[in-house]
Amino acid sequence: MLAALLGATMMVAVSASAAPTNGSADATLRQLYTDEYRWRQQQLAADEDSRREARAHLPDVGPAAQAARLKRWEDTAARLRAIRPADLSPAEQVNYAVYRQQIDALLNEQRFRDYEMPLTADTSFWGDVAASARDPLANEKEYRAYLSMLGELPRYFDQQIAEMRAGLRRGFTPPRVTLAGRDIGVAQVVEAKTITDNPFYAPFVSLPKQIPAATQAELRRAGEAAIRDSVVPAHRRLLTFLRTEYVPGARITLAAADLPDGRAYYQSKVANYTTLPQTPEQVHAIGLAEVAKIRARMHQVMAQVKFRGDLPAFLTFLRTDPRFYATAPQQLLDRAAWIAKTFDGKASRYFGRLPRSRFAIRPVPADVAPFYTAGRGGPGVYLVNTYDLPARSLYALPALTLHESAPGHAFQMPLAAENKDLPPFRRDSYLSVYGEGWALYCETLGEEMGMYETPYDLFGMLSYQAWRASRLVVDTGIHAMGWSRERAQTYLRDNTALSDHEVTTEVDRYISWPGQALSYYTGQLAIQRARARAEQRLGPKFNVKAFHDAVLALGSVPVSEIDRRVDQLIRDDGRGPYADEE
Repeated sequence: MLAALLGATMMVAVSASAAPTNGSADATLRQLYTDEYRWRQQQLAADEDSRREARAHLPDVGPAAQAARLKRWEDTAARLRAIRPADLSPAEQVNYAVYRQQIDALLNEQRFRDYEMPLTADTSFWGDVAASARDPLANEKEYRAYLSMLGELPRYFDQQIAEMRAGLRRGFTPPRVTLAGRDIGVAQVVEAKTITDNPFYAPFVSLPKQIPAATQAELRRAGEAAIRDSVVPAHRRLLTFLRTEYVPGARITLAAADLPDGRAYYQSKVANYTTLPQTPEQVHAIGLAEVAKIRARMHQVMAQVKFRGDLPAFLTFLRTDPRFYATAPQQLLDRAAWIAKTFDGKASRYFGRLPRSRFAIRPVPADVAPFYTAGRGGPGVYLVNTYDLPARSLYALPALTLHESAPGHAFQMPLAAENKDLPPFRRDSYLSVYGEGWALYCETLGEEMGMYETPYDLFGMLSYQAWRASRLVVDTGIHAMGWSRERAQTYLRDNTALSDHEVTTEVDRYISWPGQALSYYTGQLAIQRARARAEQRLGPKFNVKAFHDAVLALGSVPVSEIDRRVDQLIRDDGRGPYADEE
């Protein structure tokens, strides 16, 4: 997916035999990542970046552009190898490590031609474009940009269809079973009864009052024309392609190992999403051990609530007792808001620097909700899935909220973006092992913060922990060890309190997105190990706020850089990055 392409930068060639030292090495590296990242934003950011100036255009994803990206990143990798990290200042050594990981990941994606499979079970290029229709537009310039983007939809969709056809010819597609019903968002655009009912018309329903009435009328006419002449025809061609060619022709096997050069492909995903030199078998073993530890804690909670029965019986009780479920969507949203606000009252005791930006809480859009996760968060928004309320337990909502809103994604990502000490390629990028690892760590932090008010809330957190540990088992099981979809579902059902609906959608997500599920628990373990080391070495000098500030000030980094930063915190006697500001 193109979202994974956000986050690195380029430099000027340097001879390995005449490697520069210190200041000149720093300057060479800075030039490299500054130039490449600026180029990368021009190439790719328009697809998923929410910046207003990017919304006017959709990227070129045709064969020539893909070949140019491959060459640029091969060039960049060669120039990076010519720089010796030992010749860099400490700050640039960190930049080098982060940037090297980004370029390696980008290069692997380009070499394996990931762009020929631009969708998973719950994300797609057409869904990314549709999301722009839900963003508020503030002025005439932004409306003109939106109209420009709509005009580019036919070219962009046709390019994507051509790439998907190429993938189809070589068996490089998501498994067919994960594609059932995923064309609903495309169909809604094609089958809208009138132009004003079309989802892409939403920004024109109510325009900002500061835009003159005559201009509003002109913008609406232009919007109607763009939807009639560009948006609907592009979606109609896509819908026909999906239903007559792509889904019927998609592979019936599940494992990434079954793709072209599949074992190497999956190993590249393990490396990308864990940033560690691990084999699938090693990851699988870690998952089994962690699930066993979590199950032991689950039994403690069962004893606390005096439940008579085994774990499967307790899980059935949690899945079926109506007291644990909202009866209306707004009830679920209201409870999420209450939990988020409760954290606000505790934040200053655990974090020194808080982000300036805030976030909204919204329901997941209806066209993707049936296949979407329970929630998802990031800068400015925490999405809560209100589809199928009997599948959305209230006892898991505290852990979900801490993960997706604050202090998880809607907290960590803005802090990185606001950190002017980081170069842009680190402020803007998102590395899953760090971002998801941090958010999962925040779920466990909720116990320390007193966020779990009942034993059932605590069990909800443990179930979520087991869910992420189970991913280490299930993802590697499916993609490297021949597990069936049913075996993966049974494993999740037996070890978590996830509803049957969530078990199905989650397993399909792992099947269609190899390796990504490994990042969560891997990152959390790294942060927890680093904290335990700091607590042990610093003793009474350990300050949880300083620890959190040090980790969050990094932006998205590989696991090795978390360790390096915490080692520095220990050498600094526990003084955090903002100690001089206190």
